[in-house]
Amino acid sequence: MKIKYTLLHKDRNTKARYGTITTNYGTFETPMFMPVGTQATVKTLDTDELKEIGSAFILSNTYHLWLRPGEDIVNRAGGLHKFMNYYGPILTDSGGFQVFSLANAKDISEEGVLFKSHINGEKLFLTPEKSIEIQNKLDSDIAMSFDECPPASAPYDYLKKSVERTVRWAKRGKSVHKNENQSLFGIVQGGTYCDLRKYSAIETVKLGFDGYSIGGVANDGESKEDMYIAIDYSIPYLPEDKPRYLMGVGEPTDLFEGVERGVDMFDCVLPTRLARHGHAFTKYGKINLKNAKYKEDFTSVDEHCDCKCCKNYTKAYIRHLLIANETLGQRLLSIHNLRFLIKIMEEIRNSIKEDKFVDLKREFYENYKGER
Repeated sequence: MKIKYTLLHKDRNTKARYGTITTNYGTFETPMFMPVGTQATVKTLDTDELKEIGSAFILSNTYHLWLRPGEDIVNRAGGLHKFMNYYGPILTDSGGFQVFSLANAKDISEEGVLFKSHINGEKLFLTPEKSIEIQNKLDSDIAMSFDECPPASAPYDYLKKSVERTVRWAKRGKSVHKNENQSLFGIVQGGTYCDLRKYSAIETVKLGFDGYSIGGVANDGESKEDMYIAIDYSIPYLPEDKPRYLMGVGEPTDLFEGVERGVDMFDCVLPTRLARHGHAFTKYGKINLKNAKYKEDFTSVDEHCDCKCCKNYTKAYIRHLLIANETLGQRLLSIHNLRFLIKIMEEIRNSIKEDKFVDLKREFYENYKGER
């Protein structure tokens, strides 16, 4: 079935909203953070561990699964859920971000994008129709429209043409979407220009998607201010009865800023990427467990966390694993970092229901001091 979003409560003091998304795999609360499983796996975690940390939706990548193992193999396996043994909702992105990081401007045409595989250099051509066809075969719960992802630093004239083309691509992709059990989201682009964001949002909403994403905020080192501007320029033109998804954002403070502006869904590779480099989120900021000061620190990573990493292991042990290049250290920190963000979202949802979001945000910011 298609997903169904239900708005249950709006915070009295901000644009933050509490709701639910009903899917083929149950009903889940929003706002939510979605772990990223690019290649049909959230790095180093199995699907039981994802459930343990409270994961609902996870995200997989169309481009990577197209190249390996191929959408036909996933389809023959019974779809992405069965292939990876994850019986919860899955969102697949369109592959646009990866494609545009590999393509030159001259290789982007009205028809699609010509680029070279990052694996073997093979020439590939991806169109809006092909992206949707791949996602239909992957059988995710939510598919994303194929969009162009120019950096916010691109000139206005280029961004204007890009936004107009993205709307045309969205229409083309929607026309070939054939999976009746799969919802389809449109994507709003436009850099930091109010008129382009407004145009993109209004024209995309006219096409009638099941949800809407705000893109172009995590492409090319955009500043925090640019991100917040892009959200502010997009949200007013998105319908209240459909979910809103901010793509590629996972810093704890950015989750608060996005929710405050009316965003419902977030995803990012950041928590697992940080874990692989020895970094952990804590209530008081990020820490680098490879630092020598943790060599004899026999306390948990974060005493306020309820994950199995924090309940069973010490900083000293995890530092030992990291220095010894043992994968378990990366696994434990991945579990912790994902649980940290998912727990933040649980607290945010409760605060919205009680009209106390502003209080929670203030308390979090007073404690969270960035890198320590």
